[in-house]
Amino acid sequence: MEVTEEYGRLAVLSDIHGVLPALEAVLAEPDVAAADRIVLTGDIAAGPQPAEVLDLLREQGERVLWLGGNADRELVEYRRGERTEIPDPIGPFAAGALREDQVDLLAALPKTLTLRVRGLGTVLFCHATPRDDEELVLVDSRPGRWAEVFTGLAPGIGTVVCGHTHMPYVRLAHGRLVVNPGSVGMPYGRPGAHWCLLGPGTDLRVTPYDIPAAAARLTAECAYPDIAEWADYYLHARPTDTEVLAAWGADAGS
Repeated sequence: MEVTEEYGRLAVLSDIHGVLPALEAVLAEPDVAAADRIVLTGDIAAGPQPAEVLDLLREQGERVLWLGGNADRELVEYRRGERTEIPDPIGPFAAGALREDQVDLLAALPKTLTLRVRGLGTVLFCHATPRDDEELVLVDSRPGRWAEVFTGLAPGIGTVVCGHTHMPYVRLAHGRLVVNPGSVGMPYGRPGAHWCLLGPGTDLRVTPYDIPAAAARLTAECAYPDIAEWADYYLHARPTDTEVLAAWGADAGS
């Protein structure tokens, strides 16, 4: 592993889940516009406006560094006939809404990315964990669980940035800093578009936006049959962090 270029400031966006108004709000943030790069840690398109979200991100050009998540992989597999169902009910709709070039884009996304960041050294970015795109680890996962997750990581990696659980946190585990920016489009625990500014420290951010207007916009523009209920539930962060942590505790090794 040899990473030479060092970045001063990165904006990390995870779990956008096809929510265009939330993404637009984050991209309008001055600190995102000023960042050296925007890093996407997966689950970009599985939601109500997948094609529009991918197009907007592509318009940002080389500033965006892409990673795939489990939901992106599921969309590709569904479109290519490699699976007949997707666990998330909106998944089949999202898969069908993608153009072929967008399916190809998602299929080609790497699972991990390693960068040097000023103040943090060598940082590994992934979706869920470095070894698996849907493995659960939480802020309170036991030390033994983190030891398993870190198996095989190069010693020089001092920071791991992951998404997947839609809940932001920063913690230390076996001498490595673990950062989860939370979810831009489907937050658990509190509403708003969650993201992270990385370098030289870790700054968890939440961008407020007009959620009733966004829900109305999704309902008007998206053909998913249950879009009004979907938008109300996820944009308002109806799933609480307490409920989610309790439901996932055993699976996350807590």
